[in-house]
Amino acid sequence: MDEMMEKRINQLREIREKLKLGGGQDKIDKVHAKGKLSARERVDMLMDPGSVVEFGTLVGYRYNSPADGLIAGHGTINGRRVCFYCQDPTVQGGSIGMKHGFKMYTTVERAMDMKVPFIGLHDSPGARMPKLDSGAQSAFGGGEGEMGAISDKNGGSIFFPNTHASGYVPQISAILGNCAGISVYSPALNDFIFMTDKSNMYITGPRMVKSVMHEDVTGDDLGGSKIHTQKSGVADLRFPTEEDCFNGIKELLSYLPSNCEEKPPRVETGDDPTRFDDELADIVPSDSTRAFDMRKVIRKIADNGKYFEIKPEFAKEMTVGFGRLDGYSVGFVANNSMTMAGSLTVDSSDKQARFIRFCDCFNIPLVFLIDTSAYLPGSVQEHAGIIRHGAKVLYALCESTVPRVAVTIRKAYGGGNLGMGCLPGLNTDMIFQWPIVEAGVMGPRQAVNLFYAAEIMAADDPDKVREEKLKEYQELAGNPFNMASDNIFTEDIIEPRETRRVLINSLSLLREKKKNIGKPKKHGNIPL
Repeated sequence: MDEMMEKRINQLREIREKLKLGGGQDKIDKVHAKGKLSARERVDMLMDPGSVVEFGTLVGYRYNSPADGLIAGHGTINGRRVCFYCQDPTVQGGSIGMKHGFKMYTTVERAMDMKVPFIGLHDSPGARMPKLDSGAQSAFGGGEGEMGAISDKNGGSIFFPNTHASGYVPQISAILGNCAGISVYSPALNDFIFMTDKSNMYITGPRMVKSVMHEDVTGDDLGGSKIHTQKSGVADLRFPTEEDCFNGIKELLSYLPSNCEEKPPRVETGDDPTRFDDELADIVPSDSTRAFDMRKVIRKIADNGKYFEIKPEFAKEMTVGFGRLDGYSVGFVANNSMTMAGSLTVDSSDKQARFIRFCDCFNIPLVFLIDTSAYLPGSVQEHAGIIRHGAKVLYALCESTVPRVAVTIRKAYGGGNLGMGCLPGLNTDMIFQWPIVEAGVMGPRQAVNLFYAAEIMAADDPDKVREEKLKEYQELAGNPFNMASDNIFTEDIIEPRETRRVLINSLSLLREKKKNIGKPKKHGNIPL
């Protein structure tokens, strides 16, 4: 090689070594002292070794702002191609300037262009504040070291590609530090948000809250991982370490296709699709007033007992998540009587509708396991808008076109039949029941108290008459075999041990289902 080539190659190697340190070793040491990884360590831990190709690697180098605080590129995770970016808090605090925002925007665009998932690793206070002496026009353009004019592709408009990527490619965000402003709104438009226990996300931080509202609040109490996974429902999962978080992202991706035009990859699990499970009958008590953990039922049904639950700490009366049946990805939607008797609520409706719509976007069949006493009554739920939130579920159910199979496990009263999609005409393909099912407008005891109120009150022994009427009702109107005899929409009553086999066989028939019931229009207006 000639002298100039050798000189420039050596110069490039020196620059690359310097770029690896981001804002410098001293700042990386401070990041480590907080128990966090550096940006490049995060990328190395998430991505397959040797697979990463960066976008705009030398952006900002001339101005001592390596990559302008954003490592962006593409690579593979367990062999599957993804586009990603990772904010670097050692470079200008991870704040979002013009070039930083441009790289964010174009990374999401490239994910759409190449039809691959997008992953954002966030650790940023939000928009970069312009220096008063720099001549900067705004946080997103102008001034020394920035593009001469404001680009329309910037941190302030990142929401545009996020929105257009929605339902086209999966979008996953991880919150790994103290994030505010733009760095939380962009993740909020993604499909899933994961947080570490050392992270926060909020629109305005504690100092601004104190200044404006005179409220003393810590970052954790304002927008910590527990707040957003348990109370607000903004985040889906929280993890003790960044490594656990990245492993969670990898596991989630294994259930998903790369884009809306593909089906999820099938995985050979080695679990016999024809097996029975006699323990299912022992998990669920026949007495509908006794609680049980529906997640145990799901794990018995799913391949190898694996169930990747989404929002496990939020609206626990409903459980949703991913599993496999005969190696194929499915989305489970189920009531959990361990919390509020499995009632349908404002929060569970949001959780349910969001999950249904995601699965429908990405060709993931849905399995409904039903055990609900219907919508939770009372002024708290009504004032919180249960009608509007419940309507979101109905919208999601009626709009979805993926295969959908429902199994009523124990009870389905009143609006619970509606909210869990097991009424005729809501596009559920097949409905099965266990032999202990109670179904109807209301529970047997409530029905007896309503229909036989006068007779019971007039009796010498009201309690005895009530129990007699209850027994009669359960044998006649409450008998699942009698109900199935009159209900042409119930495919069959099955033994609990058969549930897995029935689901696998049903979904096998429905696998190539193609149904589009929509009318030509721009889009519907979901009741948000």
